[in-house]
Amino acid sequence: MAETDEEAVAAEDDALYVLTAVLLTPAKFPSVLGDDYPEACAALGLAPLADGYGLVLGQDGEGARWTVVIDDVSLVAVAIASWDCGMEYDLSPNERTVVAALPGWPLAVAVAAPDVPAPHDPDPEDAGRPPLTPPDTATWGPAQRRLGADEIALQWALWREQIDEAAFPAWGGGTGGEAVSSTTSDVTGDVKALTDDSEEVKTSSGDSAAPDVASTPDGGAGSAQTALATEGRRQTPAAAEGDGKGNGSTPGHRGIRRVLTEARAYVDTPPPLGRVRSSFAPGDARTLRADGPGWSMVARTDDMAFVLLDDEPGEVLPVGRGPELPGLLEALDKLAVRPS
Repeated sequence: MAETDEEAVAAEDDALYVLTAVLLTPAKFPSVLGDDYPEACAALGLAPLADGYGLVLGQDGEGARWTVVIDDVSLVAVAIASWDCGMEYDLSPNERTVVAALPGWPLAVAVAAPDVPAPHDPDPEDAGRPPLTPPDTATWGPAQRRLGADEIALQWALWREQIDEAAFPAWGGGTGGEAVSSTTSDVTGDVKALTDDSEEVKTSSGDSAAPDVASTPDGGAGSAQTALATEGRRQTPAAAEGDGKGNGSTPGHRGIRRVLTEARAYVDTPPPLGRVRSSFAPGDARTLRADGPGWSMVARTDDMAFVLLDDEPGEVLPVGRGPELPGLLEALDKLAVRPS
């Protein structure tokens, strides 16, 4: 039977024009959603499946924003890898793989589908729930702290080259986290300047349409991004107990001592899945990412670490390698979740 004009219009309105996609797995998930994988899933009302999900962000025929959750993780992974290489890939999930269609986008997307109205939230009656929205970038908070840690991991070399390890004490000695590093005035804490492309999600470059999901024919021009919003300020030496130079009875930055103590506790009591993640780094090293209540830490297993705190907006606190940090990082790497 030939398709009527009304049916054709209805099909066009129901189609999703894919703008980008991201993974939601124990090893890789949008940090804006939470400190660990179960928390990120809960933010979207999803059960934390072991294999994870793919999140497909796009617009319908009326321009409304939708996040389509699918359980075909490999399909989304292939699409992202293709877009990373500048290749076209028509991401067209099968209807059987769709787990949920959520109104709105959890990430800020800087592109839009052509020939449809500008991106907007769906009608509340059609959505059935409040729309997803990107984090508020006007104030510092957990989402901005996690995005800052993401960007440090992405631009490690830029941050590392600012550090003179002789300018601050390293972590070593004692069982209460003593002798951890303070910040140094030589480190620039302008997180905003280095996070203009943070949490970047890859844009589809395909130009073919599928019956239910179509890739936007924008040629991949433009990138979707969530920027960390903070005024950013120059680091100043952190207050240390004792004589302020790491030589007191319990020297070091109090917040860093707490972070390292909690991170060390993960070794004895494994945290929720995804709270500690390990990814590729040059040579034989690994990049470690650990998060906890009010803190994030990024480290290289062959080098030092950086800490960000909810309590210290925009500040990036270096932790010297010293005698104890290597053992902690090695232990964390053993329990960390790794990309498959």
